[in-house]
Amino acid sequence: MAHRLIAWILCSICALSLSIWHPCPDDVTLPVVPRKRKLAPDESSAVQFNRDILPILSGKCFTCHGPDSSARKAKLRLDQRDAALKPARSGANPIVPGKADQSEVVGRIFAADQTERMPPAKSGKSLTEREKQLLRRWIDQGAEYQLHWAFVQPRRAAPPNVKNQAWVTNEIDRFILARLEAAGLEPSDRADPLTLIRRLSLDLRGLPPTLKEVDEFLIAWRDPTATPQVAWEQLVDRMLASPHHGEKMALLWLDLARYGDTSGYHMDSTRQMWLWRDWVIEAFNRNMPFDQFTIEQLAGDLLPKATVSQRTASGFNRNTRFNEEGGVDPEEYVIRYNVDRTNTVGQVWLGLTLGCAECHSHKYDPISHKDYYQLFAYFSGITEPMVEGPEAHGRPLTPILKVPSKEQEKSLAEHRLQLEKIEQALAREVARFKYRDPLEGKQIPAKVSAALIEQSQAAWETQGIADDQVPAEIRRVLKVMPEQRDEKQVAALRGYYLRKVFKGERDPIDLFEQECQDLQTKIKKIEYAVPHTLVTVEMKKPRPAHVLFRGDFQQKRERVYPGVPVALSPLPKNLPPNRLGLARWLVSAENPLTARVIVNRLWAQMFGQGIVRTLGDFGSQGDYPSHPELLDWLAVEFSGADSAPEKKTAWNVRHLLRTIALSATYRQSSVVRTDALKGDPHNRLLSHAPRYRLSAEEIRDGALAISGLLSKKVGGPSFMPYQPGTFYKFKNENWYWSASDGEEQYRRGLYAFWRRTALHPMFLTFDAPSREDCVVERARTNTPLQALVTLNDPTFVEAARGLAQRVLIDGPKDQDGRLAFAFRLATCRQPEPAELAILRHRLGQQAKRFRADPDTASHLVNVGQFPRDARLDVPELAAWTALCNILLNLDEVMTRE
Repeated sequence: MAHRLIAWILCSICALSLSIWHPCPDDVTLPVVPRKRKLAPDESSAVQFNRDILPILSGKCFTCHGPDSSARKAKLRLDQRDAALKPARSGANPIVPGKADQSEVVGRIFAADQTERMPPAKSGKSLTEREKQLLRRWIDQGAEYQLHWAFVQPRRAAPPNVKNQAWVTNEIDRFILARLEAAGLEPSDRADPLTLIRRLSLDLRGLPPTLKEVDEFLIAWRDPTATPQVAWEQLVDRMLASPHHGEKMALLWLDLARYGDTSGYHMDSTRQMWLWRDWVIEAFNRNMPFDQFTIEQLAGDLLPKATVSQRTASGFNRNTRFNEEGGVDPEEYVIRYNVDRTNTVGQVWLGLTLGCAECHSHKYDPISHKDYYQLFAYFSGITEPMVEGPEAHGRPLTPILKVPSKEQEKSLAEHRLQLEKIEQALAREVARFKYRDPLEGKQIPAKVSAALIEQSQAAWETQGIADDQVPAEIRRVLKVMPEQRDEKQVAALRGYYLRKVFKGERDPIDLFEQECQDLQTKIKKIEYAVPHTLVTVEMKKPRPAHVLFRGDFQQKRERVYPGVPVALSPLPKNLPPNRLGLARWLVSAENPLTARVIVNRLWAQMFGQGIVRTLGDFGSQGDYPSHPELLDWLAVEFSGADSAPEKKTAWNVRHLLRTIALSATYRQSSVVRTDALKGDPHNRLLSHAPRYRLSAEEIRDGALAISGLLSKKVGGPSFMPYQPGTFYKFKNENWYWSASDGEEQYRRGLYAFWRRTALHPMFLTFDAPSREDCVVERARTNTPLQALVTLNDPTFVEAARGLAQRVLIDGPKDQDGRLAFAFRLATCRQPEPAELAILRHRLGQQAKRFRADPDTASHLVNVGQFPRDARLDVPELAAWTALCNILLNLDEVMTRE
């Protein structure tokens, strides 16, 4: 707070010294810097507001002169044209269209006196010479403003004409090639088929291709009766149809949805959410239209006659963290949970940093403080568990939905039917049973013994009303005076007493009673094993939502009701003012953001970065699109806004991915040419295919897949990878780490147990997020710790041994053949002669080492649970394991080419 206060005071002092923000005496003349200079040849073109000017104003000016009225200095707004042209209190004109020399803004940004220059030096937001000249040219050219490009409805522009028509495969290529040709560049050559199949498999399945898939593709590629284009189209379709495609897509979605297997605060207790994760995988594998995918997750519970699947999908809203710490104020954290949901919607669907408006109006984008809490109000009716402290630790966070498997449903139905039949038989036996109360006609003793209770119903009735073990419905009957009980009540008391209390001669009853108890035990055991998942349930009366002053839950201001930001399209009147209406609005044709945001994210999946590099910020602080017309073309193609109703491309994720994959742009080589490095240093024009490291889960999955150990099982509960049992020591002594056994240990990283406050170290080292909040893009770092993981982690050492066993058992019999086989398994290609020589030399070194040290060899080949093949010579297997460990650590193996 102190830093913030000091910064505010400094900004206020600076602002008060400038005449454009306050009246100046008439006799004060400000120094004017000569602004005339010869323009460089590339500066004669028209300046575009969205592309050239808005980033400058937003980054350097809007903090004090933008949308946030509470932070605005001297009542000057530069985010709106009318306000920017209005004379200041001093009489000076901030902006005079067509006359930069007469514009006070230009005078201030070129001022020689630092006390007069804008932005103030102490703000740390000084303008570069290029930015100053752009602002001057823009004003000279008329100072035209534009609505921010992301808030304009996308329109499908006609693909531009290009010179190199032969290179073009589809419309995407025309947009890309037009920019390249304008920059004097050419696209790269097409990548070789081995690179292409590996690239595609990693992008669409998150796994390297098998050698069988590689060989089949090469045969189709070289088929003289067809064309490589046909082979490529068939390959794309096979990859999209793979059940592992849903896993790849889900992995990306889990970061956005902040999925975790724990609550994320304090005790960080375990929760069950894997059924929701399975729903996501299945939705992508079924190619569920993205609009439906959105609606079911945000409001599946509000759909008419919501199915189990739709209710499960609504668990998206429950992926928020939950604070179970003793002493917390549950009301405060209900606010925090809904703040998280509001911010997540902003990032995932709108691509806006809505969280900036939690405490005040957004300083850069037209999202007011009130707008924020109107969006927040959509979630104020979600039922939350209002528990904390020990009562919350480890207990299900209701509301939950139990979802039995087909086998469990069948077993429960069979057992319940059998129980019903035995209960009927038992009831008949009880009705026939001849029982006479020994106290009948006698006075009940003042002190009733346990032995008497077991023989006399009358004696038991005097005590049963206070016995907590007696069912509530029976205790209610006991409260009724004997003479006032009806036949049904009398029968109920007699039946319960004879079945549960009476200890006399009762052989027929005991036989049936034991069968009932056995079946009830079986039913309870199955019911306990039935998995559950957190779901959304709307309260009958939502909590009132208020604007919170500075985001403080104790400082409630104006009450607000569900609504969408004023700057965006209004909520249609036919949509309900609840989460279902919000979800339908997000994917409506009127919303300019959602389609753009999603296609940009899918583009980043296929190219490593989006057309808009800031995946979660399409606001004025975000990156301007590298290809705005292409982004809009893709958005319209994806949303189907201009498609005929019979076309099935609307919100079709696979259709969009297929369109991208079939483009010549996607199939370029990743080799960087000298001219491209100079003319397109950051590859924003896509002069070549991008090359980047795989994600944490994909690096692990790739090693297991290459070794042959990877489990192909799709879905199911989370598993625990290898890690010492004391991993959680000093974090929380009540936590324990128990590595999974058997096939579970070799499942994809997507299914790894995700403790948010203590992420699995391998994933953490390779930049996986904790998922405490929504993450739109993972970082990619390069540290020595990553090499230590892949060289020493038990998973990777075991994978190296699995690969070695695979080579020795399934590979050729000669050494060079085995080396080539191992190299090809890892990289999909044959080794070059020089590479083969290095491998041969290294294998010889390792063989000599392990022959001389059999104990070390034995230790190495017994790492992990995967059984060692006893037929293999231990030193030889160890030597190959060491070699395969090198192969799995190749940059080529951990990189998407």
